[in-house]
Amino acid sequence: MSFSYMITKQIIDFLLALLGMFLLWPFFLIIALIIKLTSKGPVLFKQRRIGKGKKEFYILKFRTMRIDTPSNMPTHLLQDPNLYITKVGRFLRRTSLDELPQIINILKGEMSIVGPRPALWNQYDLILERDKYKANDIKPGLTGWAQINGRDELPVEAKAKLDGDYIKNISFTMDSKVFLLTIFSVLKSEGIREGATEQGKSSGTEGAIL
Repeated sequence: MSFSYMITKQIIDFLLALLGMFLLWPFFLIIALIIKLTSKGPVLFKQRRIGKGKKEFYILKFRTMRIDTPSNMPTHLLQDPNLYITKVGRFLRRTSLDELPQIINILKGEMSIVGPRPALWNQYDLILERDKYKANDIKPGLTGWAQINGRDELPVEAKAKLDGDYIKNISFTMDSKVFLLTIFSVLKSEGIREGATEQGKSSGTEGAIL
């Protein structure tokens, strides 16, 4: 991991996030308005996640579920998530538009564009497994190498190993590859799983997000 690139990476993250906010603010307003008009509750959803150095922060998303949804539980562990996901939320999750507010997390310096997806504060198995690969030592990302290689379908061990592979090969080329492949993955809605399965119960991976 090149120290000089990590500095460059922070600058790139900030500039791209700033550009993203400038270009996408009309979509932010439209999505926020639709959420507010179609379901009760706040527009944004905040959730405790693990950041760099295992420091906790609150990740931001557009709210896609009802306000009576069990908190601090990955969506795929819910027996029937369709009972909680709103109609608008289903579209936002399928297109990953619910992740757009994380641009704010990037501007605040809590996240990067590319990196390991931030674990829930209580996903102890994933956090511990990532320690083996030093994947908790860098900022979590809006998207990551594991997300384009399986996303929700990955068990904890495989996910952490892919995060470790990213750490070993982190570079501008690697980040560019992940970013471009993410676009294709989102367009095809690959690796999204909603609802509890035996694999989901053992994996501890997060819900249907990039």
